[in-house]
Amino acid sequence: MSEDAPEPDKARKAPEPSGVDLARVALRAAKEQARARGDAARQKKQARRGGLRSGAHADGRDPMALGSAINRLINERGWEAPAAVGGVMGRWPQIVGDDLAKHCEPEKYDEEERVLIVRCDSTAWATNLRLLAPQLVARLNEDLGHGTVRLIKVLGPGGPVRRFGPLRAPGSTGPGDTYG
Repeated sequence: MSEDAPEPDKARKAPEPSGVDLARVALRAAKEQARARGDAARQKKQARRGGLRSGAHADGRDPMALGSAINRLINERGWEAPAAVGGVMGRWPQIVGDDLAKHCEPEKYDEEERVLIVRCDSTAWATNLRLLAPQLVARLNEDLGHGTVRLIKVLGPGGPVRRFGPLRAPGSTGPGDTYG
């Protein structure tokens, strides 16, 4: 080989790192060593304390506030619509007005059919509620979300138990103010 030709080993070598590159490499190595020391110290501390415990910062082992726990349960179980309708039943007088609330009260919400069942204390109020039902459904869906309540089923007053006896004629319907 001639002396002018470069040696094969010297031509393939990468250039030596400069000052900035050396600083980056040293910084990376120092961070990794510090992380390793921190992990080892944390494990040693947990072993001394007897395992995992909650410290100064919140984590998954800390107790939850009651409201947060209930909201989490409602969301996990898919009970959003029944819970919202239950809230409406508690706020019934504010939604329908005091006059109507005195004579009509919600009894049940059928989640599958999306039907709210309301019982009235007289046939007159039941008829009035039937006329107001479309506006009431719109107001409830505005408050609860579209499609939560599809229909309001209106029930009249529950009459007394019909018993047959010496003073009752078979087939009689009982008192005049029953809604059936």
